[in-house]
Amino acid sequence: MQRILVLGGSGFVGRHVCEKLSRLNCRVTVPTRHYDHGKSVLTLPWVDVVVADVHDEAALTPLVRGHDAVVNLIAILHGNQDSFTHVHVALLHQLVRACQATGVRRVVHVSALGAAAGAPSMYQRSKAQGEAALAAGKLDLTILRPSVIFGAGDQFMNLFARLQSFFPVMPLAGADTRFQPVWVEDVAQAITQVLADPHGPAVIECAGPDVFTLRQLVQLAGQVSGNRRPVLGLPMALGRLQARMMELMPGAPLMSRDNLDSMQVDNIATPGMADLRSIGIQPSALAAIAPSFLQADGGDAMLKRRRSAGRF
Repeated sequence: MQRILVLGGSGFVGRHVCEKLSRLNCRVTVPTRHYDHGKSVLTLPWVDVVVADVHDEAALTPLVRGHDAVVNLIAILHGNQDSFTHVHVALLHQLVRACQATGVRRVVHVSALGAAAGAPSMYQRSKAQGEAALAAGKLDLTILRPSVIFGAGDQFMNLFARLQSFFPVMPLAGADTRFQPVWVEDVAQAITQVLADPHGPAVIECAGPDVFTLRQLVQLAGQVSGNRRPVLGLPMALGRLQARMMELMPGAPLMSRDNLDSMQVDNIATPGMADLRSIGIQPSALAAIAPSFLQADGGDAMLKRRRSAGRF
């Protein structure tokens, strides 16, 4: 595997994947609609950033041509049915056709833990539909299903730490939902390892060694950042009202009703499924890694911008 196309390579997980592939002297192509969005990987050796809209099949097919494998990391957390279908399903149908047209067979796709046709949220169901689209393409396919991913620059643990620097109490719906957070470096390592092994497990669940409730995760974020606040568990009806209000605010919501739907089921590993350990990766503990990226500085520029714009 010498030439790898990484869709979503300039994103949170993608940056780590590109760095690891670069260290292996793989030639990596990262498409982006705006060149500036690729600045996070521009300085990496062996990484080429190209301006292209991968949702345009006429642009995607020539991008795929000439590569040994494709890694797909493109996903959204918020949206309506049309936007989830566009990103999580239609794009993968186009990717299958592009691979078939160019003879590229190796695909590694990052889905999500909890993806299922009968799942409670649009996000989870669309992820399952995307997996099915790829599976129907008869490719050399490996699917990774991570739980919530943490690390420097994440929008999960960092967000909870930032919020607690502003608010005296944390009202929280779905406080008892369980998660098994996984370090971004472990996910990136898994992607690089399975790229060259189409004969390994077809589906790998990526989860950390520890299970936390959402309440415990918020408390940990506050404790490590020095801003721990009381957590007030909200009944789901009140939580949905809170989420609806957030959806009406400018920008991407901090929480949506579809996010709450996802939290009707625990986001933890399935007993008996292939996991990180099955491919030789010992997952890192959140408590050990969190102090390295959660800052006890009492504030954040992003949150200040949101508040000045009327988000809070």
